[in-house]
Amino acid sequence: MAIELNAEIRNVAGKGAARAIRNNKNIPAVVYGEKKDPVAIEISGRDFAPIVQIPALRTKLFHITTKNGKEDAMLMDIQYHPVSDKIVHVDFKRIDVKKPVCVSVPVEVINADTSKGLKLGGVLNFAVRKVSLVALVDKLPEKIVLDLANLNIGDTVHGSDLVLPDGVSLGLHQADLAFATIGGKMPEEADAKKPAAAATAAPAAAAPAKK
Repeated sequence: MAIELNAEIRNVAGKGAARAIRNNKNIPAVVYGEKKDPVAIEISGRDFAPIVQIPALRTKLFHITTKNGKEDAMLMDIQYHPVSDKIVHVDFKRIDVKKPVCVSVPVEVINADTSKGLKLGGVLNFAVRKVSLVALVDKLPEKIVLDLANLNIGDTVHGSDLVLPDGVSLGLHQADLAFATIGGKMPEEADAKKPAAAATAAPAAAAPAKK
């Protein structure tokens, strides 16, 4: 379901105008893309505050309504003040809902406590924590789950091994990425490298001293 957002068109640009908007507890923003001119807008800080708390916000479709009509867009960037941490600017990108978009979503590992390899003493190297996906905006998942349960020591999960929802494909160069590896040595390998002296027979008893 799309997030509905009302906005006002900004007719005056510049730092002074943006500062005045923020002083009124609103947020300057821009909508761009789809080979159309960018439109500077102003959104309510009060309305946008709960929206920022929505999980996986960058996978969501926004309906931005102004006096010029409604724009289909996705959130691209939120800029924060370095000291106060207040939102100072928001960027939205227009999209065609009938065309696939490319978005990065987090990868979440599960079943680490039951993983075969980790139980045997292996070490998880979770190297790539986001994956680039291509899909229609209403098909985009909030995250991709990587199940460690059946992974053993020495196993590697590449992008091509990830389980994707129907209608979702990997972005460019994602298939060969190593997202997670369980490193270490199998118990039998570790045992084979133990010092051979531990397996030798006990030394013969010393000969009795001559009288």
